[in-house]
Amino acid sequence: MKRPFIAIALLAAVTLSACSKYLDVNQNPNVPSDVSESLLLAPLEAGVSQYIAAGNAATLVNQWMQNCVPNQPMPNTANYMVTSSNFDDFWNSFYVVVLNNATILDKQATANGNLKYAGVAKVLKAYTLGTATDLWGDIPNATAFSGTGNTTPSYDKQEDVYKNIQSLLDEAITQLQSDAGSTPGTDDYYYAGDMNKWAKMAYTLKARYYMHLTKAPGYDAKTQANLALTALSNGMNSNDDDCSFTYNGSSTSSNAWYLHFYNTSTLVLSSHYVDSLAKYADPRLPSLASKAENTGKYNGNVIGSGAGALQDFSVAGSFYGAIGSKVYILNAAEALFLKAEANYITSGYSAAQPVFRQAVAGNILKLGIDTNSAAAQTFLSKRGILTANNALQLIIEEKATANFLSVENYTDWRRTGYPALKMIPNNTVTSLPRRFLYPLNEISANPQDLQKAKLTDKIWWDS
Repeated sequence: MKRPFIAIALLAAVTLSACSKYLDVNQNPNVPSDVSESLLLAPLEAGVSQYIAAGNAATLVNQWMQNCVPNQPMPNTANYMVTSSNFDDFWNSFYVVVLNNATILDKQATANGNLKYAGVAKVLKAYTLGTATDLWGDIPNATAFSGTGNTTPSYDKQEDVYKNIQSLLDEAITQLQSDAGSTPGTDDYYYAGDMNKWAKMAYTLKARYYMHLTKAPGYDAKTQANLALTALSNGMNSNDDDCSFTYNGSSTSSNAWYLHFYNTSTLVLSSHYVDSLAKYADPRLPSLASKAENTGKYNGNVIGSGAGALQDFSVAGSFYGAIGSKVYILNAAEALFLKAEANYITSGYSAAQPVFRQAVAGNILKLGIDTNSAAAQTFLSKRGILTANNALQLIIEEKATANFLSVENYTDWRRTGYPALKMIPNNTVTSLPRRFLYPLNEISANPQDLQKAKLTDKIWWDS
């Protein structure tokens, strides 16, 4: 089925035409007043996939996580050579393309009594807000979507954004289970109108954001872990619950990660990533990485070494990197790894072990590998067993593999220190980046003192 990228462009154009920053849908004469919720949902979902889960912000995060690197002379973005202007496009994608349109859908669906559409919109808004605040810290939220009357919204403290995310998800769960109004169908490219799966996604996101605060100032790790476990009792529990966007592999419906690694891009996998899979004889390697065209081997570019022949390096493998591959918004495996980590915090490594094993084996199976094969069993015997000394490290490292290319891995690294990273040579900062810079356009249009934050400054929950 052809995916609605034309619709994304049209919806974004409508949004941009409203004003320079934020949209007032009730006052903009260019916005049709009779656009149905079904016509708003599909491009919103495509926008989340194309611009948030697999957008340019995600590619930068994966460079900083040392999964991939531009095959370009040094220094470049992989070793932190960025300025505020680099983040203009990222901010626009979050606010104009997704958050504005999620808000529009939510308000319209609520007004029309189509509560399931409103619930979906709230889930996607919570997901996008959570991703944004984890990258920038304090961000506009409470007054950011009130229309043209306020083009300089105030910034909310990250703790308040987190509280709002939980409220949005609670409201979403209630609305998703409502009988009121129409139900999404083929316009829902994620779950085809399955409200039970949307509710599972909402509960899993609640658990994600509870676990983010295990080390936040004023928060208790066991309390947060217990909150997460309660949410996860209603969350995702199998690969069938994955939230993903399917592309048909045409020139107008291409997986964003394919475009990042192929086409005119110079992005390749790093040796840090490829070698880490090879080190443990991970049976998922052929699915996660391609063989280099010139060598026929799995070769990554050594970050910091500069440019070589593109054909000498591996790119993302067929599971994530083919033109028709899915982009994963939220993996069910994440729910299991969250449960394993929460059990570890509350009850120790032995309580985490069965869930951890289920998470690793489930991801191996998801990538089309027989878990009873010799390669899988050998791998599981080495990487599937927790001890008192390695439990958190293995949980987060294997979660990162199952969550390949996800921005969530950057959050996990900051809050746990895993996977272990070293400074890239020829860098331009004093320590590894802990956040995004505020964008130049926002600094110019809506100046705030907090926008002086540096790459190495920690956000609130990372303190």
